[in-house]
Amino acid sequence: MSHAGGTRLVPLSLPGPAGALEALLQERDGVPAALAALVCHPHPLYGGTLHNKVVHRVAATLHGLGATVLRFNFRGVGRSEGRFDEGDGELEDARAMRAELARRCPGAHVWLAGFSFGSWIAARLAASDDTIERLVLVAPPVSTQDFAAMHACAVPKLVVQGDADTICPPSALDREWPRWSEPKQRIDVAGASHFFDRQLAPLGDALAVALAPHVPAGRA
Repeated sequence: MSHAGGTRLVPLSLPGPAGALEALLQERDGVPAALAALVCHPHPLYGGTLHNKVVHRVAATLHGLGATVLRFNFRGVGRSEGRFDEGDGELEDARAMRAELARRCPGAHVWLAGFSFGSWIAARLAASDDTIERLVLVAPPVSTQDFAAMHACAVPKLVVQGDADTICPPSALDREWPRWSEPKQRIDVAGASHFFDRQLAPLGDALAVALAPHVPAGRA
């Protein structure tokens, strides 16, 4: 029998714009969510899925802070229907999952997170949805994707970057970062590669320390 507040991970098949989308919802039994978070995975054509270890660590950290967390596979990945759509369809997938999260967690504050390609999707969704209250971007691919949406986006942003990342190098972020609007915070994780190999704990710690002060109070 479940205890109030006990964590459960619920596999779901949810309606998306190009067909059903495979998803996992991490929630607590009997506790209304004051905070809900959506997490987007890395590039579908390079092995990115909702089970990616960085996505998992981001989701686990957000859940540890009290959030109900939804992560999902973009179209054409895993059991999700459809096919890769160069980021346009994937943005609509994320928009549909954000709506699903709102339906499941009415009244909750909403945060949005993404890793690599997923951070590009998350950034564009946050810039076009004024109900998103906080944005978490891990290793944003600023040298291969257009992050102009961040230049005028007033959503509070947290960026976590590995300083040994050769896929999304910190030097590229150095050039782009000054253009991003405030409020924003950047954390560089020492020795971390793009996939945070052997650096998942420092990644989780960095996220938890930076985000904990902003977690909304729970509802009675």
